[in-house]
Amino acid sequence: MTMTARVSWLDGMMFVGESGSGHSVVMDGAPDHGGRNHGIRPMEMLLLGMGGCSAFDVVQILKKGRQPIAGCRIEIEGDRAETDPKVYTRIVMRYVVFGDGLDLARVERAVALSAEKYCSASIMMGKTAEIEHVIELRPAAAARDAEV
Repeated sequence: MTMTARVSWLDGMMFVGESGSGHSVVMDGAPDHGGRNHGIRPMEMLLLGMGGCSAFDVVQILKKGRQPIAGCRIEIEGDRAETDPKVYTRIVMRYVVFGDGLDLARVERAVALSAEKYCSASIMMGKTAEIEHVIELRPAAAARDAEV
């Protein structure tokens, strides 16, 4: 399966990325690197891609397993190397899963399956970074009040 993307320079250190599926995103650098802070940083995009990939897997696995999932959020922190190339060396993924009666063992299994088998982004990032997975279960009602 071939996927395509295109990145075009706008001005300064701002770029627009366009996916083959027809979506776009603005990326920009920090002011100290010539950017104007009008878009997400490219290295942040990697964390978001990894989180999106894993969240997709976890929600799908839990739904197929008939778990009462009402919401899912992944909070991601990444530490980068001090010198070029400044790859991610450590990543913590905190899975906050909302639902009444969720089985912790099944949520743990869904996260493990994503991390070890299905999430291509996590598996690639794991080549340079130690990845830690933390799971927190919350009641369904908390999903309505959560910052999503």
